[in-house]
Amino acid sequence: MSSPTAKTSAVTPRKTMRGHTDPLSNVAHLPDGQRIITSSWDGSLRLWDLESGVQIGDEWRDQGVKAGVGTMALSPNGKTVASGNRDRTVRLWDIETGKVIAGWQGHTRAVESVCWSPNGKRVVSGSVDGTARVWDVKHVKSGEPVKGLNPIKTGDAVLWAVSYSPKATMVATGGFNRNVKIWDAIKYPVRYSDFQVLSIAVKDNLPARRKADHGIKIWDAKTGKLLNTVKLDGSVTSLAWTSDEKKLISGLLNGLIRIFDTATWQQIAVLHGTSDVTSITLFQNDRLLASTSYWDKTARLWNLDTNLQVGSPIQHEDHVRCSAFSADGKLLSTGCVDKNAYVWDVQAILKTAGLEDLLSIPDSVSVTHCLINNINPDII
Repeated sequence: MSSPTAKTSAVTPRKTMRGHTDPLSNVAHLPDGQRIITSSWDGSLRLWDLESGVQIGDEWRDQGVKAGVGTMALSPNGKTVASGNRDRTVRLWDIETGKVIAGWQGHTRAVESVCWSPNGKRVVSGSVDGTARVWDVKHVKSGEPVKGLNPIKTGDAVLWAVSYSPKATMVATGGFNRNVKIWDAIKYPVRYSDFQVLSIAVKDNLPARRKADHGIKIWDAKTGKLLNTVKLDGSVTSLAWTSDEKKLISGLLNGLIRIFDTATWQQIAVLHGTSDVTSITLFQNDRLLASTSYWDKTARLWNLDTNLQVGSPIQHEDHVRCSAFSADGKLLSTGCVDKNAYVWDVQAILKTAGLEDLLSIPDSVSVTHCLINNINPDII
């Protein structure tokens, strides 16, 4: 075990998946343990063989659509993918055919976060328009919105994270609350995501219009009523509930990972040591967390028994946007701005640290199926 200040690891990826023509936005392991799926700003989803690292079949595209895919999430039964897209839509894809089976419209700007309800009957989406929308999967073709829940006007200028609680009683949302008009449209081409442009603007010290107001908001999943607001000191990029619904973990662009007790909404732990947090993913046993960082180009493993970093950061050659554990936790896949996906041997890292027990899985766990694609540095 090591502290968060440990030097960067010399660990190398087991496999590298190459083929996308723009940065990756998300990655997911399929339940069979043999395949992963990736999404990209190039507008495609792709299926890959974990053993060989080779793409399986052709890329997936909705006919005639060129808009990038901002995020995706695998359904609880592992048969369908929901994607959030740059053309303001949410699409459902059949895993076995790679075909679109539904396309839902309603958001007025790009969709950057999607999450399935635990029973797979609903999908919640979060958008750069600052709203969350809930879709009824039973009405696949029409994409009928759930009455009383659409849209959920969060008050955030940009919504980067949406997450159903494991018992489907609550939906958590996060982003930042500011009208950001800080970039030169000529200098930063339209093909960049809002997140990438915002990060460039911050690094270039472009002026911001007003102080940001960050936080997590908790909504009643049935009525859409606001239940709680947790104020924070950084933009929220990603959210993860523990399977017992007793804790909510948040990743922030200021580099902190804050953990809250959902009974009181008080902070009970904070993890630190990275430049920024673009995504977090929680292994199903609630004991092992992975985070990714844009600016320091790393992924990190965290022991949630002690709230300390495991080993050294997993160094990449380019900015890291997303990650996902395999079902058994032995592998971690990451997606990067360099257009590649990488597969890392988590079991070997834990063995070196003497922490293989962090992969033990209880007989019964509840997994929330969200893949929350997220961003770059903080907007303070």
